[in-house]
Formats: sequence, C-alpha cells, structure tokens
Amino acid sequence: MRRPLVRLPEPGIRGHQAAAGWFFLTPVIIILGVFLIVPIIMAAWVSVSDWTGNGSPFGSNVHWVGLANYKHLLTTPGLDQSNFGTSIRNNVYYVIFVVPIQTAVALFLAVLVTRALRGIGFFRTAFYFPSVTSSVAITVLFLFLFDPQGAINKLLSYVGITGPAWFYDPRGLFQVILAHLGVDQPPAALANGMFLGVSYWDWLSGPSVAMCVFIIMAIFTTSGTFMLIFLAALQSIDESVNEAAALDGATEWRTFRFITAPMIRPAIFTVLTLGLIGTWQLFDQIYVGSKGSPLNTTLTPAFLSFNSSFNSNEWGVGAALAFILFAIIVFFTLLSRVVTRSPDRVPRRRRFRPTQAIGQPDASHVVGRSS
Repeated sequence: MRRPLVRLPEPGIRGHQAAAGWFFLTPVIIILGVFLIVPIIMAAWVSVSDWTGNGSPFGSNVHWVGLANYKHLLTTPGLDQSNFGTSIRNNVYYVIFVVPIQTAVALFLAVLVTRALRGIGFFRTAFYFPSVTSSVAITVLFLFLFDPQGAINKLLSYVGITGPAWFYDPRGLFQVILAHLGVDQPPAALANGMFLGVSYWDWLSGPSVAMCVFIIMAIFTTSGTFMLIFLAALQSIDESVNEAAALDGATEWRTFRFITAPMIRPAIFTVLTLGLIGTWQLFDQIYVGSKGSPLNTTLTPAFLSFNSSFNSNEWGVGAALAFILFAIIVFFTLLSRVVTRSPDRVPRRRRFRPTQAIGQPDASHVVGRSS
C-alpha cells in the first residue's frame, strides 16, 4: 500500500510571513495616514466650510457652505475671480512654454552625452548641476542677472539692444510684438469680452516679460534632471538596433524618429508628466522673486492659494483653489497619457484573449503584446 503524499508548504508570503509584512508596513501606513490622508480630508472640509483660520476647523462655529467657495472663484464676478483667472492665464502660458522646451532641451542634451566623447563626464555633471542647486539660490541669482542694470541687459547693450526692466515689466510678450507691428489698441470684441474676470485681450497677451524670466529659469534648472531620464532610456536601447538601421541605409534623423523615439516613449511620458506637475505647482520661485508682481502678471494658482489662506484669511477659498489645481494636474496627466500612448497598444481587456477557441491546437496564442 502506497503511503499518501504529504503536501509540503510552498514558498511565498503566507500565514506568519504575511503578518510580518503587514507588521513592518504598519509604521509607514500610520505616517502616511497622519501626515497625508488626514490633512487632505481636513483640506477638503475647509474648502466647503466658512472656517476663517481661528480655532479648530471642526469647531461648532464652523459651518458647511457647500460649493460656495468654488462658485466664488468660478462664477462670482469680483477680485477673487479676477485674481484666479489671471493666475490660470499666467500658469497656462508658463506650461505652454516650459514643458515642450525643457523636454526638447533635455532630450537634446541626453543625445549629446550618450556619445563616446572625451571628457563627457564633465558635461554630464555640468548639465545636471543646476538641478541640484537650491531653487531659492537660483531665483536670487536670476534677480541679479535680470536686474535692469544687470549682466543680461549689459550683454544686450553690446549688440545695440536696450534690455527691458525684466522683473518690473507687466507687458505681455505677444502684445509687445504687436506693438512693434503698430497694433496698440485691442479690438472691442477682445477688450469687452470676459472669461474668469479677465478680458479676452489679456488672455491672448502671452506671458509677461517678468514671467519670461521664470520660464527661462525653469528650463535652466529642470532640463538636467530630465536629461538623466532620457539618458537612461537611450542607454537601454541595444546598439544592434541602431546598427541594423544603419545597414538598411537609415539616416540618423530617420533612425531617431522611427526607432529611437518610439522605444523611449515611456520616458517621454514620464518627463511630460513630471513637467506638467512641476509647472502647475510653481510657488517658491514666485514667492522669492516677485510675489505675483508686477500687476499680478506672475501670479500663479499655487501662490494665490497660499496668499488667500495665510495673508487674507480666506481659508475656504485657498483650499478650494488647491483642489481646483489638483483637478487641473490630474486632467493634464491623463491627457499626456493619451497623447503619448503607443498607437499599436492593445486594450487591456483584449490583451490576453485567445484568437481561437480553447482546445484547438494553437489556442494558447494571444492577441497583442504585454506592456
């Protein structure tokens, strides 16, 4: 008589091992709950209440006001709506200029430093160095460089150009260009039309001269970080792929466009996502450099949320601004995911569907590729 087989315990996270795992995770879960989840819940409550910053936000003197704070920003004409619309306009132009340029510059630098050149380590360090420098220190440096009597205007004077008063010039970039073309007055339709308390003419004015300095600053300080992401992606491509393309007669540009760029698509998505999140959270440079001046042309939603809460004691409005900003960031993150998605990507629900009925010889074949 054969003895019954005894099933030995399989390796894996089971029983006491799972309990030990949760035991070690508990401190992190508690820390995240106390310092992340609870503050988010409190901020959500403040955004729908009339808390003024005095006492506890859960006190008996604090009342539910629903979406009044959001309506105050989005639909109620007044100073708060005008400031909100101005901050959105400023930040939109900041995103439009910074994200594409910093992505292109970072990719260009990454392609440069992948070449086997002498002293390439020095250039990698030099390109990355601004990214590890304090944003406050970089802002102070740019304040000196772009001062009306600073080094930038001095260099421009050598080529016969009179530099503007950078941090003190509220004119929009497009309006400056139109002024040189002889267009000084806006059409009545653009001057009288309003959206979020800002005229259509101001919406189309472009970033102010002062905001252009912060755009240059962002490109200077962030391109090095994103260069490393692209560098890692480029180095992960097998050299035989480029050699095969060269044997087929592909030029460097066609190789990059049709082979390299599709293969580093995940890195492009990462850089675009981080760029969008970072540009919509612009705060410390504005706080140190301009505090929204001149004439609110460098005001951003993040700084306006801080200013409304801590300086104006409109904590409900400030919290509502923060959640609107969060919704904007989520929207653009999802949009960038759609834009950078591979065109031959198989939908998740069809990814492992067999092409033939189960039981036929090749029923194990699946449609698509795993991502």
